[in-house]
Amino acid sequence: MADILEIYTDGSSRGNPGKGGYGIVLKWNKTRKELSGGYRLTTNNRMELLAVIIALESLTRHGLTIRITTDSKYVVDAVEKKWVFGWVKKQFKDKKNKDLWLRFLESYKLHNISFHWVKGHGSHGENIRCDELATAAADGGYLLVDEWYEKNKDAEG
Repeated sequence: MADILEIYTDGSSRGNPGKGGYGIVLKWNKTRKELSGGYRLTTNNRMELLAVIIALESLTRHGLTIRITTDSKYVVDAVEKKWVFGWVKKQFKDKKNKDLWLRFLESYKLHNISFHWVKGHGSHGENIRCDELATAAADGGYLLVDEWYEKNKDAEG
């Protein structure tokens, strides 16, 4: 397992849409790092996907073997069932979060990534920690602007 970078992610939204946040735990050998951030208006799915994106964009090396564990069926199924690649071919017609999916795919192609789904709010310690980070970020005092979402929310429904 030492050659695998373990990434755990979660997203949170206080209302959907509402204030949101993401939480990330990265584990490589004995090194552990936590990341989080909050937004003033967003959706749960955007935060779930953004958590994965931020985790991948934080990496300084390419070509890593990565296992991402998340409670987001939205993210896991879109990638593992290869739906997102069909969405690209159809230019995301009638699909939400095009901006984030395109951003995800830029980082995804740089690594060997597998996804593992866990039940949210269960007994998985790292998922619980990611949820704590995400909700604390959503409830925090310094919230970023999800500019793409706020500009396009009416078009996405």
